[in-house]
Formats: sequence, structure tokens, C-alpha cells
Amino acid sequence: MKSHRNEFLNELFALLAVIVLVHGVYVGLVRPRANAVLAAQQAAMANDPEYVPERSLYVIAKDYEQETCFVLSIWALIVMGFRARAVARARRLLGKDILNLPDGMRVLPEDARGYLRHLETLAAPERQVLLPRALFSALERFGATRSVQDASAAARNLCQMENERLDSELSMVRFVAWAIPAVGFVGTVRGIGESLQQAHRAVEGDVSGVTAGLGISFNSTLIALSLSILVMFFLHQLQLLQERLVLDSEAYVDERLLRHLQVR
Repeated sequence: MKSHRNEFLNELFALLAVIVLVHGVYVGLVRPRANAVLAAQQAAMANDPEYVPERSLYVIAKDYEQETCFVLSIWALIVMGFRARAVARARRLLGKDILNLPDGMRVLPEDARGYLRHLETLAAPERQVLLPRALFSALERFGATRSVQDASAAARNLCQMENERLDSELSMVRFVAWAIPAVGFVGTVRGIGESLQQAHRAVEGDVSGVTAGLGISFNSTLIALSLSILVMFFLHQLQLLQERLVLDSEAYVDERLLRHLQVR
């Protein structure tokens, strides 16, 4: 419970830090550069009617919808970084022989208590990882029921529950991956609305207002969809790492413990 509270606080502080950092970059760099580029382009078009302005990244990313998309994307990547670091820490235990069981060694039900005490000597952060918990669950069930099948079922059930827990912890990241294109659509609607408000000027021959509104629409959609693809890519990679961790932990229990269990 305490670890979950710490994770929530870390993610909350990360969100606040990202908001401050991204907004500072926008106020100090992106929007001033975008305004300068737009002013230069307008001056060039006034002097040369055939001038075709080049697309600038500052202009594409200058609006509030794009800023919100960057905040959500960076925060989602940071949260996934926390999760990936936890997976990497858990995978390090897969390379260790935690129980120190040599080949040919047999573990009887009355021996389970000794191996449980050995697992309890692990550091607290390691005891919370999936692999030691699965080993502990299998040994505890084996000592209580004297059944290898029950020990295998206990380890398998714990791995399945851990897989579901890891998957549920990504619900916020999935929401962010959905929210990013939704925010981009908000920018699209806002840009179209501003274009419609300037439609009467387009009839008179001034299409600058209409083109500016359409620019907001297309730019917000472009940024939102691009960032959404990026977030979804890393989300699927993280899901793959978590699923491999659960499968490899279950295989570890089968190979390093269950095949050593024996009932007289």
C-alpha cells in the first residue's frame, strides 16, 4: 500500500514538473519564435504576392492544444519509464539462483519452512517482486498441502494476478493515449470555428483569417496524431516487457523449484 502511494506521488510530481517545464518552453521559446516567423512571412507576402511561406515547426506547435498534447505525451512516457524500470529491476532476479537448489536436489514438504525463511532474508524491495512472491506462495502451499500440483497452481495463480495488476496499472496511460487525439480534435473544431467567423472577410477577398483558422485545425491534428502514435508504440513495448516478465517468472518457478519438489 505504501509503495502504491509513493508511485502515485511520484507520478503526480512528474505531471506538475512536466506542466511547468513545457509551459516555460512555450512562453520563452515556442510562441515568441512562432510570432516572429508569422510576422516575417506576412511582411514577405506583402512585398511579394507570389511568395510561398515555408512551414515552421514553431508555428505548427504554437497553440494551446499542441502544448497540452506535449504535456500529456511527456508525462505518459515518464510514467512508462517508471514501469519499465520496475520491470528491469524484477528481471534482474531471474538471473539469480535464489533458492540455491543444485541439480538432483529434492525438496520435501518438511523442508519448505527452511526455504521460506531463506526467502524472508531477502531485502524488502526484492521480496515485493513477482519472482520471490511466486516462490514463497508455491513453497507455502507445498508445505501446507504436501501436493506438488497445489504448489504449481498457487504459483500460476499469483502470476496471473500479477499480470492483471500490471495491466490495470497502465489504465491511466491508455487514457492519455486516447486523450491526446481528443485534444487535437478540440483544436480542429476551434480552428474550424474561427475560420467560419472570418468567412465574411473571405467573401470580401481577405482569406488570411480563414487560412489562420484552418492552420490551427491541421496543426493540432498533426501534432496530436503524431504524439499519439509515439505513446502507443511505447505502451505496447511496455506491455510486451511486462508479459514476458510474468511468463519468464512462471517458467523460473517450474524449472528452479517445482521439478525439485517431491512427496514421500
